[in-house]
Amino acid sequence: MKLQIQKGLLEQVLSQMQPFLEKKDISQITSHIYLEATDQLILKATDYETGLKTTLTDLQIIQPGQATANGKKLLDIVRILKEDLVTLQTKESTLHIYQGHSKFKLPMFDPKEYPSFPSTEALPQINMPSNAFIASLKKISPAIDTNNPKFELNGALIDIKQTHINFVATDTRRLALVRLNQPMDEEFHLIIPKKAIMEIQKLFLEDLSIFYDQTYLIIKSGGYFFFTKLINGKFPDYERILPKELRYILTLPKDKMIEAIKQITIVSNEILLSFFPDKILFKSLSEENIEAQTELEIQTPFTEEFIMAVNSRYILDFLANMEGEIFQMGINGKELPFELKEDNFITIVMPIMI
Repeated sequence: MKLQIQKGLLEQVLSQMQPFLEKKDISQITSHIYLEATDQLILKATDYETGLKTTLTDLQIIQPGQATANGKKLLDIVRILKEDLVTLQTKESTLHIYQGHSKFKLPMFDPKEYPSFPSTEALPQINMPSNAFIASLKKISPAIDTNNPKFELNGALIDIKQTHINFVATDTRRLALVRLNQPMDEEFHLIIPKKAIMEIQKLFLEDLSIFYDQTYLIIKSGGYFFFTKLINGKFPDYERILPKELRYILTLPKDKMIEAIKQITIVSNEILLSFFPDKILFKSLSEENIEAQTELEIQTPFTEEFIMAVNSRYILDFLANMEGEIFQMGINGKELPFELKEDNFITIVMPIMI
């Protein structure tokens, strides 16, 4: 294999491949990027759980062939080169990188042993607007748990029903849900790992083709092919957690709520909210001898003082991902889950017991 490619283009693609590589054990072939030159250049990276493939045509193929190289080391080499053409060439079991007077050599694995990628042939598709798919994942992703022994909580649920699609995530202290009203041909559900969701948001914006089966979710867009293994587990019965009715509903301004909450978080992430008929009092909930306090003048449905304690991060995550300027806060009791809602985006939060 021998080819010439612009340094900037190669660096960009190698950077995108890094999250899909095995980092801890460089003796594994999955620590390598796979390259295949025909009339175009195909690059692949996978750690078996997720994978990314991309196709480049803006380069010169001098001699077709295949290669592998440690993905991190190859990127480190390319980064220090000048903005000019880079030559990649295989010689026996090594990949050589040339530019001007600079020469580098990396060992290869046998390219024929590189892990295969799943195929989309005969797989069903999820037909929904690409921007809605990405936006929905972004809104619920803060509520996905990390390193939970219940593996299904380390991912997000896509629950597809005949009339709508629910995107759901929970870390047991809060639950985030986005509902898209869209008719579907059949009902099914998928649990996508958090790592895959974060990479999807980085890689894709629009024009997605989304495929699935019992094992994989696959996304194709432009010259990119992405796959992730799905989490095999039973997601909690989230519909049971959603309040059937709400005793108090407040309509609140996003910007003023963010301003008030952030003033308190300088001292404490745990906040005491006191609701009065004409205002909300925000006060730090801290055992230390420091205090922060502010208030927001606004009409509420409370006729007497009502107090509850909350984790500010959960509210700020919701406010950061909503699109408008006004949202609703629904409350039933100081120790019962409360609801934050904007159109089809809902977050249910457990208050802090005091």
